Amino acid sequence: INACLCLALCFTAVSIGALLVEFYFTFLNLLTNAAMAANVPEKESVLKKRILPRGLQKLIEQCLKIYPDQTNPLQVTTVLKYWLGGLDPLDYISMYHNAGDPEQNIPPHWHYVSFGLSDLHGDGRVHLADTSGGLEPRSGMGFELTFRLIKSPDAPANERPPTWPANLLQSLAKYVFQSGNRLCTGDNIPWRRSLDGSKDANTAIQHMLIAEDPQLPRTETPFGWVDFLQIVGVTSEELEQASRWNGKGMLNLLTKDPATGGPWLITDMARSSSVFEQFPETLRQLELDLEKEGSDLAGVNADFTFKELAKGALTAAIKEEVLDPDEDLSRSISTCNIAVKQEANDDALEQSTGSTSSDMVNPFDNPNIPSRVFPLTGIELTLAPYAAKFLMLAVRDRIRHGRHFTFKAQHMAVTFVAESVTGSIVNRQTPYAVLGSWVQILIPNRLIPRMVDSFGELSTRSADSLKIPLTYEWPEQNLKFIIDNPPPELLNQQGPILA
Repeated sequence: INACLCLALCFTAVSIGALLVEFYFTFLNLLTNAAMAANVPEKESVLKKRILPRGLQKLIEQCLKIYPDQTNPLQVTTVLKYWLGGLDPLDYISMYHNAGDPEQNIPPHWHYVSFGLSDLHGDGRVHLADTSGGLEPRSGMGFELTFRLIKSPDAPANERPPTWPANLLQSLAKYVFQSGNRLCTGDNIPWRRSLDGSKDANTAIQHMLIAEDPQLPRTETPFGWVDFLQIVGVTSEELEQASRWNGKGMLNLLTKDPATGGPWLITDMARSSSVFEQFPETLRQLELDLEKEGSDLAGVNADFTFKELAKGALTAAIKEEVLDPDEDLSRSISTCNIAVKQEANDDALEQSTGSTSSDMVNPFDNPNIPSRVFPLTGIELTLAPYAAKFLMLAVRDRIRHGRHFTFKAQHMAVTFVAESVTGSIVNRQTPYAVLGSWVQILIPNRLIPRMVDSFGELSTRSADSLKIPLTYEWPEQNLKFIIDNPPPELLNQQGPILA
């Protein structure tokens, strides 16, 4: 048996940061054959149970329901596992050949499936058990990632799948592990470069949306449930409209035509035009829906700092009363390091979440937040330039329609609140307050038109073209927004100062 294992390992192909190896069943087959040759009365099913972790086994069984003839798919696996000190959190990424469905006009493609965001082992080596108290606990992060890449029509029958999608899934998994933020259907992820890692600036597919995998349903494992979330490559215009409007709605538009993904949302890196360029009437209808109904985007991740302004501080500044810039005129409440803005090749990785509700909900996974509320007399918020465009969306497409909008961090969050939102800790008498790591800012109805006018330039200009710092003040509200890169020394302080 040892000789067989060594022989199998000798023929593995090495790729950057990973080994391209045959799947677990290669070893199972070798072990089974060796056992039979040695007249050892072991059956293959018993060997599988002994070797495969129970969480992994359930996920493989789900994949085999779709690919019963691919018990041994090609697979990328990390050289050094995460729990042994490795940097890659995904243990394995399997690559299946999917023949598609000609009747539904679904082309042949490669189907990539990750293993490692959920709890494969159940022994605490990577994931702790779900303690949220839900009736149906999730396994690990509660999801695995998938990706569908169209195959070239003239590809040879023995073509091997490209490995760059595996690198992409691994990068996203690192973001999830480092930030603690779970991905959800409808989320959008600005990537700002070709998904395949090429330097081709003309590649249109440079961002991602999160969808439900059309073939892999929620799976119950011994350690909780697991969803399969599919990464869908999109253009900049599609990402922009998904951010303004609705991620799930954008996915529905993409399914309408095979050229933009079709029913199974297959990514085609050669696609050069957006769904709006192919079907201009969809953009006109989207703009009408936004004006009438507002946006479903409830929040994004962004670097920010904030501090409390002393009562009347902005009014005093306008009147040019005694204001020494070196004087401590405001009490610093807290700063935060928004670790969810994960640096990847010097580009920000953002995640957006959607909601149509007017009720406030805790933006953190941890339900245990303090009950003591700290009111603020005024507030100064400094927001990173790359997130400035969302100020217009927050006010025009969310607050104006009676909703809320959150800039979220790993340890902190700031939420803009409309007057009609229920469940908030702010009101007309106390428009600014902090609850644990959660800052809330009430945007009164009378201020909305002025904010929309002020933020107009932010929605049409790129972050690089902004002449920072940009300052927006509303002295009568003792409210101040600054568009600038928060000082690094402040971003290194994590979590709330208040108990």
